[in-house]
Amino acid sequence: MMDFLAFRKMITPIVIQILFWLGVLGCIIGGIVSILGGGFTLIKGGGFASAVPVIVGLVWIFIGPIMVRIYCEVLIILFRINDNLNVIKHNTEHKPA
Repeated sequence: MMDFLAFRKMITPIVIQILFWLGVLGCIIGGIVSILGGGFTLIKGGGFASAVPVIVGLVWIFIGPIMVRIYCEVLIILFRINDNLNVIKHNTEHKPA
């Protein structure tokens, strides 16, 4: 508990994982909403311009979670670097003989 209160133990990697899943969920919901919105105008005879939301929705569903994952991995890497630097610091401290 003292590590947590002294900011030696990070909770942000856990928060980043939660944000990742919320981002994936948001991409999928946004893609479905875009597909449904474009699909209804396609049914009404909207032409090619109404097919664009369907294409955008598919891109959101397939590419969106990958982009969210890359962004979250970059953030996690920063915390891993911090952890590794702390290990290096601990291993190189002068200890009395």
